[in-house]
Amino acid sequence: MEEAKVIKSTGRWYNVELENGELHTVGIRGKIRLKGIRTTNPVSVGDRVLVDFKDRDTGVITKILPRKNYIIRKSINLSKESHILAANIDRVYLLVTLVAPETHLTFVDRFLVTAEAYGVPATLLFNKMDLYMEEHLPLVEETMDIYRNVGYECVGVSALDSSSIDFLKEEIKGRQVMFAGNSGTGKSTLINALDPSLNIKTSDISITHLQGQHTTTFAEMHKLESGGYVIDTPGIRAFGVVDMDKNVISHYFPEMRELLNQCKFHNCLHLNEPECAVKEAVENGKIHPSRYRTYYELMNEDSGETYR
Repeated sequence: MEEAKVIKSTGRWYNVELENGELHTVGIRGKIRLKGIRTTNPVSVGDRVLVDFKDRDTGVITKILPRKNYIIRKSINLSKESHILAANIDRVYLLVTLVAPETHLTFVDRFLVTAEAYGVPATLLFNKMDLYMEEHLPLVEETMDIYRNVGYECVGVSALDSSSIDFLKEEIKGRQVMFAGNSGTGKSTLINALDPSLNIKTSDISITHLQGQHTTTFAEMHKLESGGYVIDTPGIRAFGVVDMDKNVISHYFPEMRELLNQCKFHNCLHLNEPECAVKEAVENGKIHPSRYRTYYELMNEDSGETYR
């Protein structure tokens, strides 16, 4: 039995790296399932696993070692199932673009709620800064301020400007990090700029819809020349938050979490209750309306009700 790191999953087979650096393609023992989680992929990229080798060419994953965290979302085709994008992540970098394509704030919020819920530190990278005209810059700054005021690091970057990503090259050394975002936000291009030896395939933006074309079809972990690993994930068009207890969703909004003990009722859901500190903060501008709108939609997701 040998310990290994899962570096790629194609659904049925897994590419793993042993502790000595050897790479192998292995299967999975059918009975492996995670307690309390219904997922389409019991093993994900970033997992540490035990592999049983019958010989050096035939290996089977027999156990998933404890995870420190992971990013999970609802499966697109199977609403009652979920899909783990990656596990054991030191930091996730969510790429945001306000043009070509536009990243909607509700997508950003939903992703961050999940990162908060599962203990993954997050940074927002506002990518493709080279594409913005002078008149776009105030909107970029306004959007950054929404999340900086909440406590998230927000940085403008461009794969074409090496000086804008020098900090990132240093930050990811020796770590296991993940890059995520909508299709077309430039994840693969940016990762290539961070480590040109990787040469990850990239695609152009669809002119018709100004949306990205899916290039990465499976999450894959790449070893960095500077040490550490970077996980490139498939472009995500929508982010379905896995069912959460409605009593705790507000805990995953840092600006709401600070106010929870100030509401009149200890079990306040911050919807229609009187003397709610969160609602008051929205009304006086201390909580941004777009953030509260996402919260409201998450709280009413089953009913289909939207915030007005």
